[in-house]
Amino acid sequence: MIRRIFKGAGGLVAIGAFALSASAEQNAASGNVNADVLSIGGSVTEIVVALGEQHRLKARDTTSTYPPAVAQLPDVGYMRALSPEGVLSVDPALILSEEGAGPPEALEVIRAADVAFVEVPDALSLDGILQKIKVIGAALDVPDKAAKLSAGVSAALSTAMADATRPEGEKKRVLFVLSTQGGRINTSGTGTAADALIRMAGGVNAIGDFEGYKQVSDEAVGQAAPDVILMMDRGGDHGVADDELFNMPAIRITPAAQSRSVVRMNGLLMLGFGPRTAEAVDSLNAALYGGGN
Repeated sequence: MIRRIFKGAGGLVAIGAFALSASAEQNAASGNVNADVLSIGGSVTEIVVALGEQHRLKARDTTSTYPPAVAQLPDVGYMRALSPEGVLSVDPALILSEEGAGPPEALEVIRAADVAFVEVPDALSLDGILQKIKVIGAALDVPDKAAKLSAGVSAALSTAMADATRPEGEKKRVLFVLSTQGGRINTSGTGTAADALIRMAGGVNAIGDFEGYKQVSDEAVGQAAPDVILMMDRGGDHGVADDELFNMPAIRITPAAQSRSVVRMNGLLMLGFGPRTAEAVDSLNAALYGGGN
């Protein structure tokens, strides 16, 4: 039986707690408008902190939950449902936004305001993460810090992926379940963060015949024959209890149900593709295979 919960409290790249209130007071006293950064996207916020530039953060979005101290910052809302009023109400001097923020009409108004706006490209690979760091480092004018962080992230993730390598015949089939709303399985195909992480961690995405996330039929889940179910550890549709999960008609006939094999991980750690992705790869690999080849 596999059942592990990973909160992502630690990481291969240290992003410690910090005193936001003290930093805010120092910035106000110095009149440093460059400190007024709004970070939209959990991985973007993590990178700002990993660069040692947390004192410049003025606000964040709902997906920015790590490190825990960022919860002290004003929250402008969910990154895909932003309002111009909410974003501009925190009076940012610079907006660092993960690709995919929206809706488009809100971004149009925000971009038209007198605020520097930098879009950070999405990532599903080591190179993509390094590009994120480079873009954010350039926007914050700390290229040396970005280069140092990139070197550490590259080394850690390269090692984690090498450790997760195994023969094709030994790889477990993993089904990522995004939600079970209405008794239907919403899962990930190719071109998704879940797919990329499963492959990095030495697994096989059990459903790979479509791109993106979508609901699939019970028959498709049965044919996918996953050995392990992978889910986020938060509540609601994402956190359905084991008994309910394994009694679902779509899941009940799978090898994963027979062995009651489910892995639950912190959503941002698992899907963020930021400084802690090496930790996510190590954690998932250990959950799937018991800690090594």
